[in-house]
Amino acid sequence: MLLLRPLVIFSQWIFALFVWGVIAVILTLGWFFLGLPDIDEALKSTRPPTITLVSQDGETFASKGHLYGSPVTLSKIPKALIQAVLATEDRRFFNHFGVDVLGILRAIWKNFQARGIVQGGSTLTQQVAKNLFLTPVRSIKRKAQELILALWLEYRFSKKQILTIYLNRVYLGAGTYGVNAASQKYFNKPVSEISTYQSALLAGLLKAPSRYNPYSSKKRSYQRTTQVLNNMVAAGYLTKEQSEIAKAGKKAHKLIKPTEQTEAYFADWVLPQVTSYVSARNRDLIISTTMNARLQRKVSLILKKTLHGQGIKKQIGNGAVIVMGLDGAVLAMVGGGNYGLSQFNRVTQARRQPGSAFKPIVFLSGLEAGLTPNTLMNDAPIDIGGWQPDNFDKKFRGKITLKEALKWSINSVAVRVAKKVGPNRIIETAKRLGIVSLLPADLSLALGTGEISLMELAAAYAPFANGGYGVLPFGIDEIKGSSGEVLYHRKGSGPGRVMTKKKVKQMKEMLSAVIESGTGRQARLQRPAGGKTGTSQNYRDAWFLGFTANQIAGVWLGNDNGASMKGVTGGSLPALVWKDVMVFANNGMPEKKLTISLHKEITRISDGSNNQFGKNIFKKMLDIFKPEKN
Repeated sequence: MLLLRPLVIFSQWIFALFVWGVIAVILTLGWFFLGLPDIDEALKSTRPPTITLVSQDGETFASKGHLYGSPVTLSKIPKALIQAVLATEDRRFFNHFGVDVLGILRAIWKNFQARGIVQGGSTLTQQVAKNLFLTPVRSIKRKAQELILALWLEYRFSKKQILTIYLNRVYLGAGTYGVNAASQKYFNKPVSEISTYQSALLAGLLKAPSRYNPYSSKKRSYQRTTQVLNNMVAAGYLTKEQSEIAKAGKKAHKLIKPTEQTEAYFADWVLPQVTSYVSARNRDLIISTTMNARLQRKVSLILKKTLHGQGIKKQIGNGAVIVMGLDGAVLAMVGGGNYGLSQFNRVTQARRQPGSAFKPIVFLSGLEAGLTPNTLMNDAPIDIGGWQPDNFDKKFRGKITLKEALKWSINSVAVRVAKKVGPNRIIETAKRLGIVSLLPADLSLALGTGEISLMELAAAYAPFANGGYGVLPFGIDEIKGSSGEVLYHRKGSGPGRVMTKKKVKQMKEMLSAVIESGTGRQARLQRPAGGKTGTSQNYRDAWFLGFTANQIAGVWLGNDNGASMKGVTGGSLPALVWKDVMVFANNGMPEKKLTISLHKEITRISDGSNNQFGKNIFKKMLDIFKPEKN
């Protein structure tokens, strides 16, 4: 009995230790479980919506929020991509129960040999658990929770379901989540269409999306992609020959360039407008815009070359350019010479004095008051309460027609026209054409002293080009949800007719003369065009606004602080910039006279934009042919 007593005591201690050990394990697991997130909530995958902007020529040029691709099933994902992921991240995925014991032991041994962390033992299931439910914080508790959740995922879902979840949720750099979003971002195609090389590139991003991102380093991206292809050979998914063929085909797969800042001014202008048309409601939106990506890049390049070339000699600090369709669609918008240095948009936000570029509005007011292009006016000194405006060249020509006065930008005649019609009538005309800025109600208005934006002035020139219809500048054509449903589609809208056809014809005749043989002759094109120069006092602002039968464009050059340039007038560098822009914009388009076609008139009527003629379409069509009253 005495011999058995120590054995009994030992057994009691062993049992007690076992019981306390079980309790400790239960308490530890309870601690881990208490910190687990709400799994049902995590699986809902709520996130802020992504807004993607697409140009009229099909280029994705900007996005707001992270890019999440539309979920794709495993059957829609190329076999090569699945194999590349498995070969690189988890070759035993279909053989383990969520935790790869052999993989962990192998990683421990590799790390011991390297005396550092060179390999991890996490499975794809563990990565899904971490990405879906946990934070990236490194701790024993987080790792334990990861293992628990991995086991739960393996119990709850099939292997194919887990792999599908992983490929649709994983981060792949450049703000993209999921293989479909990454494929669209890097290759501009759905994931179902990517090649073996492209599949390997995406799989290579999983290790370090920022480091191996092809936008960050093409060299590192290629090296990593090559390593993934080698992994596929080692795993038996590819032969050595197939791997070499994939590598050799690299040059055939062009990488979509990352968004350049040339489009940023346009994007900044458009994005805030989206919620005015639709509500995101936790859904991704694809915005089809009016911007022409090729034209946008060319306009930006032209402006930069001017600012960095003659602009330095002429002490020009900045500039802005806008190109619009005849209906007000903004085709290109460059709000400054360097978006990185200044996000201030000089097309939409800056208010500057347009100088003589405002005179067409003054002269239109005169025509509507009974004057004609051939009306004779006296180009002579004028004194209005002590104010004695000079002509730019300090010369006076005596009797001169209204057409000649606009052609040579004669200040004295502009002031006389303004005096005849009154400043209030000019302001009313400006508002009718689309200028919303507050204008001075005095005769200095005739010389363009009211501060307005480049976009406003460009829109005001649109009726001269399109047959007399007012426009509202717009940048959004269509809005779709991520699944392709159309949420908004633009239909014709605008103020309708703001000028009679007779006045349109007269203004085109006068503005064409400016370019043909007047102050704007440096902007002359090999096709019909009209326009007007503008220079504010002391060379602080230089403008050129003009149009062809296809587009309207406006150019402003100056300094943000209002400092004077070195003799820059609207007829010099701004006219040359405008010419270069319009040559490119009109390239390949048929040469047309500055008249609007009957088809264009009918289109405007049918889409509802010309609603002021009445509701009956037949009556509207008759109005086109109705004799005009002067």
